[in-house]
Amino acid sequence: MCVGNRPLLRVGPFIIVRRYTYLRSVRPHAAGNLTPIINAFTIAQLADASVETRCMRTDTRALEDLFATASLGAPENAVGFVLWRVVHRYVREIDRALAPLDITHLQFTTLTLAAWLGKSRNAVTQGELARFGDIHPMQVSLMLKALEGKAMVTRVRSRFDVRANHVELTRAGLETLHRALPIAINVQQRLFGDQGRPGGALLASLQEVEHDRSPG
Repeated sequence: MCVGNRPLLRVGPFIIVRRYTYLRSVRPHAAGNLTPIINAFTIAQLADASVETRCMRTDTRALEDLFATASLGAPENAVGFVLWRVVHRYVREIDRALAPLDITHLQFTTLTLAAWLGKSRNAVTQGELARFGDIHPMQVSLMLKALEGKAMVTRVRSRFDVRANHVELTRAGLETLHRALPIAINVQQRLFGDQGRPGGALLASLQEVEHDRSPG
């Protein structure tokens, strides 16, 4: 670990000698000779030198060489970085637009998935929501707990599997979706234009990436 350009690990000879002198005064037989302590000091000094080497600052020429030889150049040339920024911007915009409905982007997504899967079956489980939305099960559980607290969904323990909860929209949840979906679609249209609509080039490219992803 470094502070500025200096490692935190510092062991001086005077500390070793003070410790040895103290041990000899209180426990003469347990203190032993000085050799093990000197060996420990040597190891500590070697570790200190190793840490100090790792903590040396990199000069700007090395950083320029890094991006010239091992990267795509500027961060905006990397599709992953651009996508990461666009996704975060989209989430911020959706959160802002849905705030009057007292629902966040992730809560809206969870509620929409529950409605979509629920239209073709009698019962939807938390696990199915997590897999379909590629969302961590714990995060789905937290979102459903929040939606349940707002009376937008109900969760009922399965009679056939005690580990599973069935999720159903309430009337309040359905009414919220009726108001939230047009708002979300409007945000998407504003950010992505016609390319983000069904059949648009942007959506088609993203769907291609999604369909070609490797399992897991």
